[in-house]
Amino acid sequence: MDLDVFVSAHRAEWDRLDALLRRHRRLTGAEADELVTLYQRTATHLSLIQSSAPDPQLTGRLSQLVARARSAVTGTRRASWRDVTRFLTQGFPAAVYRSRHWWVPTALVSTVVAALLGWWIGTHPEVQASIAAPDELRELTRPGGRYETYYSSHPAAAFAAQVWTNNAQAAAMCLVLGVFLGLPVLWILFQNMLNLGVGAGLMSSVGRLDTFLGLVLPHGLLELTAVFVAAGTGLRLGWTVIDPGPRSRRTALAEEGRAAIAMAIGLALVLFVSGAIEGFVTPSGLPTWARVAIGVTAELAFLTYVHVLGGRAARAGETGDLQAAERSATVPTAA
Repeated sequence: MDLDVFVSAHRAEWDRLDALLRRHRRLTGAEADELVTLYQRTATHLSLIQSSAPDPQLTGRLSQLVARARSAVTGTRRASWRDVTRFLTQGFPAAVYRSRHWWVPTALVSTVVAALLGWWIGTHPEVQASIAAPDELRELTRPGGRYETYYSSHPAAAFAAQVWTNNAQAAAMCLVLGVFLGLPVLWILFQNMLNLGVGAGLMSSVGRLDTFLGLVLPHGLLELTAVFVAAGTGLRLGWTVIDPGPRSRRTALAEEGRAAIAMAIGLALVLFVSGAIEGFVTPSGLPTWARVAIGVTAELAFLTYVHVLGGRAARAGETGDLQAAERSATVPTAA
């Protein structure tokens, strides 16, 4: 594309659009129609320049012009309870459902890694000795030791809030850092599995694996599922950088990135539930079977929610991205 020729051919349209946007009086019907037409043309021009002959100054000017025109055409839109309902019943579950081919394998592989780490630590005393001194290990794993008292060491509400904040940050980091080819996601995931494996290994070495699982499963099922969803989605975002498919890389990253950010909000709600279970149920005086049953019920409820509502919304075309009217105009890309 010859940028100078392109600018000369379309400058008059951009100037006319700018003039219409500066009008202080109400536009006539013909002027409103003209504004819509010029907005659509300018959005197309912007996409062509970005993909074929990017020029920072011109791109900045047209981006600002398109944003102003879009605001004038669509009007100011405020979020409503309908948006919240749509997000919870369609957008979020559909985004999780669409990512299942990434987060389900991630969950399976991660669980195997954690189990292997736990077995390795639990069956090798020299590895245990490298983790902590013998006295510290005994204090960790004895009945009434630090592993058991950890969940009741703070007031339930404060503990639940702290757990929720930490887990939500970890999930958000997986989603956001996935754009770096997914490498930071793998590290975050490994750290989580290592912590789980260390606890399982140390407790199994003294014959108390059942106690460990009784403490972890009530909140851990839902909590780890949320982490796996975040990690799988982050890895998918990283793969989009490598292979955007039939879309342009810019468009693919924008769509998947917006869906990932929206998913972070949904997962924060899921982690709020798991945090509440960890703060109030895990350290409670309920028998182990009752605490585990609550965790299993929460996990099954989430999976059913994703499969039923998410599957239905995904089959209807929902992706978890913004609605079409809220997205910027793009130029079709040849397959």
